[in-house]
Amino acid sequence: MVTRTSSVGPAVRVGPTEVIERATEAELLAAALGSGAHVLLEGPPGTGKSTLLRRVASGRQTPFVLVEGNAELTPARLIGHFDPALVLSKGYVPEIFEDGPLLEALRTGGLLYVEELNRIPEETLNVLLTAMSELEINVPRLGRVAAAPGFSLVAAMNPFDAVGTARVSGALYDRTCRISMGYQSAEAEQAIVGLRTDELDPQWRAKVVDLVRSTRDHADIRFGSSVRGAIDVARLAVELAKLRGTPTDDWHVGLAAARVSLSGRIRLHDGCDRTPEQVITDLYVDVFGAEPVDPQNHPDSDTKGSPGEP
Repeated sequence: MVTRTSSVGPAVRVGPTEVIERATEAELLAAALGSGAHVLLEGPPGTGKSTLLRRVASGRQTPFVLVEGNAELTPARLIGHFDPALVLSKGYVPEIFEDGPLLEALRTGGLLYVEELNRIPEETLNVLLTAMSELEINVPRLGRVAAAPGFSLVAAMNPFDAVGTARVSGALYDRTCRISMGYQSAEAEQAIVGLRTDELDPQWRAKVVDLVRSTRDHADIRFGSSVRGAIDVARLAVELAKLRGTPTDDWHVGLAAARVSLSGRIRLHDGCDRTPEQVITDLYVDVFGAEPVDPQNHPDSDTKGSPGEP
């Protein structure tokens, strides 16, 4: 299975990817793709949507074309274009058309994966809807491009009320099979963090996961952190402990790592008059306990949560 990112750049080979506690979703995705359906993976950031698809796609003998969805993904970037310099000398001939990711997937019978679907412009989404419905697309001056056998589209989407996203039309849901992906269990998230920080004490690592999971149901927090936040807390704590010459599980090291790693990942409610650092500090104390006696003038001893840098 070969993957390409966007419509440019060298192809790279992707091997099997570790997927934890997603057996049901993997089975449903494989079945949907095997049936020729298009699929929508919907869930919060950091729930393994891309990882799941890469794992399932690694067993398919078809190209894998990745498109990063954003406001700059225009129809022209998705479809492709004629080389302007060659048009002057050769005219609009098919040989000088540079395929975009959609045409690449259509021609090769590949799997087109669109990340952040509900961040792309409406006119670009309409192009995708046409390709999904008709299994072909008509390009001005190029003509009809039909899908080779095996072509499917998989789109990933965060909940519509996430920052920077928009609702998608019912036409999209009518053309896809939807697989909902929520957060995994605490045990699964501990295992995910463990894959990337296996040298750390499992009990301390479990507390880091508990800290991150507590951001998802706090009264002041609109959106909490994904498991990526736990990975960053653990990694940053390791490096910070080396710089300070302290154990990784030092209370102040953990607090500093948590503030830096999580304060930008959470979104507070509009009416909240506290800073993200203050909220993270309170959650940290809830999980790791109060600040130890005799902090020895550590720069992170203020458990009330200073708005400044940790």
